[in-house]
Amino acid sequence: MAKIEIYTKFTCPYCYRAKSLLGAKGVEFEEVEISMGGEPRAEMIRRAGGRMTVPQIFIDGNHIGGSDDLAALDRAGKLDPLLGL
Repeated sequence: MAKIEIYTKFTCPYCYRAKSLLGAKGVEFEEVEISMGGEPRAEMIRRAGGRMTVPQIFIDGNHIGGSDDLAALDRAGKLDPLLGL
């Protein structure tokens, strides 16, 4: 099973959408809450190549992008192989 990390903010609807898609796939993920900023937010920005929006999603350390990027991978049939399904 792939290691999935998702940086989120509490009130973010796009975060909810991404987490719902991953949940529907039955995969576990590590959620990093960055609403309060600080080092977790700085880490996300660094890892995501300067992107500051949430969610930012990583699968096995590879940056996938945000909620729309995750959904596009799913529609293209490319998400399941990344997740190890």
